[in-house]
Amino acid sequence: MNAPVPHDDAAAVARLREARTRIKQELAKVVVGQEEVIDSLLIGMLCRGHILLHGVPGLGKTLMGKTLAKTLDMEFRRIQFTPDLMPADITGTDVMDEDQVTGKHRVSFMPGPVFTNFLLADEINRTPPKTQAALLQAMQEGEVTVGRETYKLKPPFYVVATQNPIEMEGTYPLPEAQLDRFMFNLKVQYPTVDEEVQIIKGTTSSVSGHASAVLKAEEVLRLQELVRGVPIADSVVRYAARLVSATRPQVGAKDLPAKAVEAIHKYISYGASPRASQFLVLGSKARAILSGKYNVDFADIQAVAHPVLRHRLVLNFHARADNVDADTLVNRLLELVPEEERKK
Repeated sequence: MNAPVPHDDAAAVARLREARTRIKQELAKVVVGQEEVIDSLLIGMLCRGHILLHGVPGLGKTLMGKTLAKTLDMEFRRIQFTPDLMPADITGTDVMDEDQVTGKHRVSFMPGPVFTNFLLADEINRTPPKTQAALLQAMQEGEVTVGRETYKLKPPFYVVATQNPIEMEGTYPLPEAQLDRFMFNLKVQYPTVDEEVQIIKGTTSSVSGHASAVLKAEEVLRLQELVRGVPIADSVVRYAARLVSATRPQVGAKDLPAKAVEAIHKYISYGASPRASQFLVLGSKARAILSGKYNVDFADIQAVAHPVLRHRLVLNFHARADNVDADTLVNRLLELVPEEERKK
């Protein structure tokens, strides 16, 4: 039996569910459809994770990010990544100032656009690895080092990056170390015909929708703490760990039946890191609480498995030869790894 939810936390859960409904209502004034992606964006924000939006041009990835930032009433910055962008264009740089009173010169730091609450990194794969790496420390540690000084970023700090999967000319694939920093890799799909009709009507008339703020940054911080306090049974934690372990060739084979090894490990060079297990649990906590539950079950883990794992599996030539992608392998994992641990 679950312990009773403290009154303050119960009120916060109710506030969060109300905020989720209002945020989606505000987003719907500007963004048509994409409800699953929007829910995942909210989960990432509540978990202090960062999101990679993967989709062809024109699907509203940038619009979703900008509109969500408005509903959260956060300080917002956007960086358009280009091949000539330098690390200092993101982090900031030291500049020489002259004191108007004394006439003496001094060095001061001019913060870059990374010093914000909500950072939209547009077409992140269009800039070289040196510049991509400028975000690594900020995303993982919440701080930026310039020269000999380290500067803390004011929380909340949330990165939403976009990437175009079809145009490879002049792009630089994100290294695995940077991909691993993203909590979710979300696929933004084409709209349905009915949704596209709404998009056309909304963008070709003289009347356009505007989203209003729902949550302030201070409330977001409180809700992020609330998510981390959501109870989760040891068996569910172990299920998340076993799912991730099963992605690792050789290492994860001992807990899998022979058919699972053949169906999964044949196609994987390297499996997911422990960061995947952490994000599975955190994401399932946020999903549970957004659904009005104050405990996590196996279904919550399964619901966030694809966006957590799809960018963390390094596939080999067998996968390319057999036309097997990461989502197919995650489906097989969910089918073959039992919820209850086998008795040894």
